[in-house]
Amino acid sequence: MNPTPLSKALRVVALVAILSAAFVYESYRVAAFSSVDVWGHLRIGFWILSNHAVPDRGVFSQVPDRRWVDSSWGFQVLLAEAYRVFGLRSVCLLLMLFKFFLAAVTFLLAGGWRKNIRSAILLSVAAQYVLLDLPLIPMVCSVLCFGIELLLLLESRRRCDTRYLYWLPPLFLLWANLHIQFVNGLLLLGLFLAAEVAERVLRKSGFQAFPGNGLSLAGVLTAALLSLAATLVTPNLHHLFPESLTAGYGAAQFKYFAEMHALQFRQPQDFVLLLLVMGAFLALGLQRPRDLFQCALMVVFAMLAFRVARDVWCAALPAIASIASALPESSREGVTPRLRSVERGLVAGLCLLALVLAFIRTPSDQVLLRRAGRSLPIKACNFIRENQLPGPLFNTSSWSGFLIWYLPEYPVSIDSRLTLYGEKANQQYFNLMDGTSRLEENASFVNARTILLEENSGLAKGLTTLPVLRGQFHVAYQDDLAVVLVKN
Repeated sequence: MNPTPLSKALRVVALVAILSAAFVYESYRVAAFSSVDVWGHLRIGFWILSNHAVPDRGVFSQVPDRRWVDSSWGFQVLLAEAYRVFGLRSVCLLLMLFKFFLAAVTFLLAGGWRKNIRSAILLSVAAQYVLLDLPLIPMVCSVLCFGIELLLLLESRRRCDTRYLYWLPPLFLLWANLHIQFVNGLLLLGLFLAAEVAERVLRKSGFQAFPGNGLSLAGVLTAALLSLAATLVTPNLHHLFPESLTAGYGAAQFKYFAEMHALQFRQPQDFVLLLLVMGAFLALGLQRPRDLFQCALMVVFAMLAFRVARDVWCAALPAIASIASALPESSREGVTPRLRSVERGLVAGLCLLALVLAFIRTPSDQVLLRRAGRSLPIKACNFIRENQLPGPLFNTSSWSGFLIWYLPEYPVSIDSRLTLYGEKANQQYFNLMDGTSRLEENASFVNARTILLEENSGLAKGLTTLPVLRGQFHVAYQDDLAVVLVKN
């Protein structure tokens, strides 16, 4: 049955909506600055462009000579270059672009044009909803690269064609210079290689539940080795691998950062993810013959996602791909290759138009900075700079990224680069902020002459109200957001 003009138009409208909804919503919500770390990445990006080098020491910190592995230098350069062209609005634009490409990847993983368009759209919507609150931090690069890698691996198995795998080395070359979680991609590639080997062993043993797909094992192994070698082509060489464990899964992170805790199922996205994972396991259980790679994929990454809330994308993307694999192929009778190309071109053009219009309505730099001032200590920083208060500075970690950007002449005492400061210093900071340690046990606090804290923090209240401490400090500035104290 040939599609009617109305059905064609509805398809185009639905596809444009599913691909553009996330970034259009972002143009109204303006959540690109929801993570304070984006400011620090922007400042370090400018440092890299100015010095034509990748920092290997703790720039903008009070330990400038201590070794530090900058695993996200590529993202920082991208951010700084975009800022040169579009100013602060570039942060919003980059997040819109990432969300557009993520929507396209989720749609393709959900079956895209091969499957029933309704099921592909529903699965893509579910995955995008799970990842709705993704801020503009280097991790968005890992989410996108992981989705592209998964798409290439699944397509190579579906078509029994190793040529798709040779896109992986350049992907890993880019990924390893954008974000440390390229190791998740190596884990995914390792599962793929292990499944290929295991299926051959099982087939030789007469076990037919996992019959394999006919891919060349030599081609798979070659692509895997080239991908591993590509991850070493970075300014940090092999240092990224030990860094990935300490930076991504350090003890302080598990203890003090909510995104490193297990899923609490306190928001709707968590339950949508649970339904996706359950649907994926059901689809794999009903599948005949079974796909050993997808089974291993769901088991490993579901455990990772439910253990660490930050990594929910590791389960959401494989889940929609597994569900889509169980759905029948769409015949699309009467749709010629030319008509399909026209449809895709029209969808791409309308999405590009929507992106341009969404960016045009993004607030100006002045408005964005004024909005940021509602939650960031801009006035307090202006007071510190204008009055040339003495350093060193002791600051709260929650504002550290912004301080690196807005007040670079005052090196921060702590920031999100936990591996730079080490476990001992991190523990001392959190103990001090929790009130479980004495002030003199924290060297950064003892040496500080200016202290910038959140106005409602326990430490700020203690320093400004307790008689035994009030004699040591005086309040130089205070508003409803921040308090600045100077040591007497």
